[in-house]
Amino acid sequence: MKEKSKKGTLEIQNAKLTAVPNQYQDRDYEVSISLPEFTSLCPISGYPDFATIHVKYIPDQDIIELKSLKLYINQYREKEIFHEESVNRILDDIVSCIRPRWIEVVGDFNPRGNVKTVVRAEYKKDKISG
Repeated sequence: MKEKSKKGTLEIQNAKLTAVPNQYQDRDYEVSISLPEFTSLCPISGYPDFATIHVKYIPDQDIIELKSLKLYINQYREKEIFHEESVNRILDDIVSCIRPRWIEVVGDFNPRGNVKTVVRAEYKKDKISG
């Protein structure tokens, strides 16, 4: 008997980051998001990595829709990816979606094998070229 895919699994597999119009484009304000259940797999050992991902940004025309971000982040749980790559990819994908004025993504990875990693990546919109 073929096993039916669960709704949550399908939502995660099909997740796409979604932008929502910013109702306050005339002012700078900071949005802080914490994603404390990030998981991915080490591409060398296959062991799981656990982290809290912190996203801080100053929106421009759009903001990130939070459910789409949650589902997008959950896609990483089966990816074999280094800490540095995951943080930079998350940054790039959010920037591509909402083009914020400024954004910082921090991956605060749990210690594994006596090694603790914190990766910080930042993007700032060029005021001349936008």
